[in-house]
Amino acid sequence: MTPLQSLAATGTKLWLDSVDPELIKLNRSQGATGATSNPIIISDLLKTGRFDAHMKTFFDAGRDDEAVAWAMTDKLVKDAQDVFLDVWTATKGDDGWVSFELDPLLEDHAQTRNTEERSAEYIRLGKEWAAGHKNRMIKVPATPGGLGAIEELVAAGICPNITLIFSERQYLLARDAVARGAARRSDKENVKSVYSIFVSRVDVYTEKQVPNLIPAAQGQVGIVNAKRIYKMNKEFWAGKGFPRKQEMIFASTGTKKMADGTTPPAWKYVEALAGDDIETNPPQTNEDVQKSGRTFTKQVEQLPPAEVLADIDAKVDMKKLEETLMSEGLAKFAEPHKALIALIAKKRAELK
Repeated sequence: MTPLQSLAATGTKLWLDSVDPELIKLNRSQGATGATSNPIIISDLLKTGRFDAHMKTFFDAGRDDEAVAWAMTDKLVKDAQDVFLDVWTATKGDDGWVSFELDPLLEDHAQTRNTEERSAEYIRLGKEWAAGHKNRMIKVPATPGGLGAIEELVAAGICPNITLIFSERQYLLARDAVARGAARRSDKENVKSVYSIFVSRVDVYTEKQVPNLIPAAQGQVGIVNAKRIYKMNKEFWAGKGFPRKQEMIFASTGTKKMADGTTPPAWKYVEALAGDDIETNPPQTNEDVQKSGRTFTKQVEQLPPAEVLADIDAKVDMKKLEETLMSEGLAKFAEPHKALIALIAKKRAELK
C-alpha cells in the first residue's frame, strides 16, 4: 500500500489542488477523488503553452481577454470533472467534485459594489457557472458578500465550496447559511456543501505574530483550529438526514518555510488531519508524501495535551488572526485573476 493509498484508507478523501490534465490523471490513479481550481492554477497552466490552440480558438471567435480567462477556466474544470464523474456517480454525489471559483475581482479593493450587490452577483454567477454540470462545486469566499449569497445558492440547488475560512466565526456563518438554504429544498438527497479551512497559513501567522507560544504549541495552532471546527461540523450535521456528507476541506496543507529557515516535513498537515472529510493538497505535497514511505492513521480527532490547548487559547487572538489572514487572503484572491487576464492579453499578442 502506498502512502496516499494508506491516507485514503484512513477515511480521508484526497482532492488535488490543481486541474492540470496530466496531474489529474496521475493523481486519480494514486487515489485522488476530486479537485479544486483557482486563477493561479489556471494561469500556471496557460503559461506552459499547452493550451495555446484552445485560446486561439476563443481569440478568433472575438472574445475579449476576460471572457477567454473564464472560457479556459470552464474548459479545464470541465475536463477534470469528466475524470472524476465516475466517482461522483458511484458515491451518489458524495465525492468526485471539482471546484470552480467565482470572480475574485468581486473582492478587489477597487470594487465599488456594496455587500448586498456583491452577494447578488455571486448568486448570479453561481447559477450561471453551475448550470448543466453534475459534479461542479461553486467556490465562494467566506467574506460578507460571499456569505450573503450562500443561502440562496444552496436553495437554488447549487453545491458550494466556501473558501478562505480561518475562524470558527466564519465557519458558523457559512454553515448556518447552508442550513437555511437546505431547509428550503425538497431534495435533501442532493444537498452537498464543503467548508475550506486554511491550515498552514495560520501557523505562519502565529510564528510571526504570537512568538511567545510555548514550543509545543507553536506550529500547532492551524491544526488545532481545523480539528475543533471539524468536530463542530461533524456534530452539527449528525442526524440531520442528509445522505451526502457536509464536510470540511482541509486546505493550505502544503508546508511553508518558517522564519527560522526550516520547513516542516511535507506530510505534517496531511498526517495530522488524516482520517475523515477532505484534504485538498498541492501536487508537490502529494508527490512528497508518496515518496515518504509513511503509513497514515486516523488522527483528525486527536488534540494535543491540555497545556498546549490552554496556551493557544490564552495567547492567540482569533479575531485579529482572522482579520489579518483575511486581508492577506483577499489580496492573494484578487491579484492572481488580474494576472491571469494580463497573461491572456500577452498570449493574444503572441498568437496573432
